[in-house]
This record gives sequence, structure tokens and C-alpha cells, in this order.
Amino acid sequence: MSDASGPPPVQNHFDTDVAERYDTPGEGEFAPERVDPAVDRLAELAEGGRALEFAVGTGRIALPLAARGVPVHGIDLSPAMVERMRAKPGGTGVDTVIGDFTTTRVPGEFSLVYLVFNTVMNVTTQDGQVECFVNAAAHLGRGGRFVVEVGVPELRRLPRGQKLVPFHVGEREWAFDLYEPATQRSSSNYVRVADGRGSLRSVPFRYVWPAELDLMARIAGMRLVHRWEDWHRTPFGDESEKHVSVWEKTVD
Repeated sequence: MSDASGPPPVQNHFDTDVAERYDTPGEGEFAPERVDPAVDRLAELAEGGRALEFAVGTGRIALPLAARGVPVHGIDLSPAMVERMRAKPGGTGVDTVIGDFTTTRVPGEFSLVYLVFNTVMNVTTQDGQVECFVNAAAHLGRGGRFVVEVGVPELRRLPRGQKLVPFHVGEREWAFDLYEPATQRSSSNYVRVADGRGSLRSVPFRYVWPAELDLMARIAGMRLVHRWEDWHRTPFGDESEKHVSVWEKTVD
């Protein structure tokens, strides 16, 4: 049970229904052009050591990284997502603990901890995001790296008074983000029509700025060593819509 004075626990928004529809083999985030560059960079950053994935999910990154010979462990809050990973070829080789990645510990020391695809924003408080960095640092040896892939908040797309930004419009599915600039809270909302019935799923987030993440890393005893726009090491700039940031642990 969490201390009442600490951050609230991360909620599991990835139940069996979501897990069954999560994978899109060969398309979207599962397309080789999305997966392969991430695995390339992470394998390099692991430098032959052990890797730990926060929010390992269905193994989109963990499985191909393990296939490269990197020993990969995982933490995830969703038993349904992990069950799907374990059913895949090589899935049982990624030792995974069910738990909240802001606090759950895995035995041993790692050379790399990573958290991809905006998942740091699933932690909906600033205190919780700080705890994520502290937990990552606790798993790393001196010189180990923590990698986060996350979008840059798209507040420039919001005219004054507007809080909603659509990001998918289809024939039977629609999705939009809601922003609360005063609190940095947001949510991704998915409307789906199937068999004549509509459904709405809402996933809360806390968006976070690159400089804010750097301060969290400093609190946890890490310093920024790389920040790219993508896994291809494209330089990060004013128009970048996301970043891949790498921090190095500087203390024992």
C-alpha cells in the first residue's frame, strides 16, 4: 500500500480487451521502420550489459532487443499485456515482474533502463515521475543509462480557449487529446463503434517538458548525455515533435 503522503499508484488502463487489440504486427508502432532503429540504439547503449524495460507491455521492443543477445528484464502493471508477450516466441525469456515501474525493484544491476512510446506520461503526477527517475537510477550502476522516448507537448496547436486536439479520424474510430495547461494534465480519448454500439476509452496523462525531465534526472543523480529527435539521432530542435533522451548515472 502506498504512503498517503506519496504519489498515487499508477492505474492499469491496459486490460484484457485493450491487450487483445494492442499489437498491430508490421504496422504503426510495430512497423520495422519504427522498431528497428529503437532496438539498434538501445543495443548500443546497453554496451553488452543487462537491460530493464519499464512498461514492457507485449514485448514490442523487449523481444527484438533480447533476440540481439541483450539480456532483457521487464516491469509492467498489466498482467494481460505481459501474458500476450509470454505467448510469443522468446517471450518467456524476458523475465518480467508485475508492478508499478515507479517503485517496483528487480534484483541485480543493469547497464540500461528504458521507457519508450510516451509511457512516462502515464504517470499522472510530478512526484510519481520523479520516483520513476529515482527507481531507474536505483537499478543502474555508475555510468549506466536511462532512456526515455516521449512527445513534446503540442500546446502550440491550441488556439486560446481550445483544449481538444484530434489525432485520428476514421470511419468507425476517432481519437483526440484533451489538455489542461494549468495542471499539465491531459488525456487521450478513443471513440469506437463496433457492431452498432459505441464505446469510449479515456487514458489520463501528465505531459512533461524536456527541461523538467532533466531536473528529475538531476534529482536522481543522473545527467543528460544525449537528446535526439528520434532513434536515428536526428538533432533535437524547435520543431521536434518528440525526443529520445539519454541520461547517465553519475553517482554510486
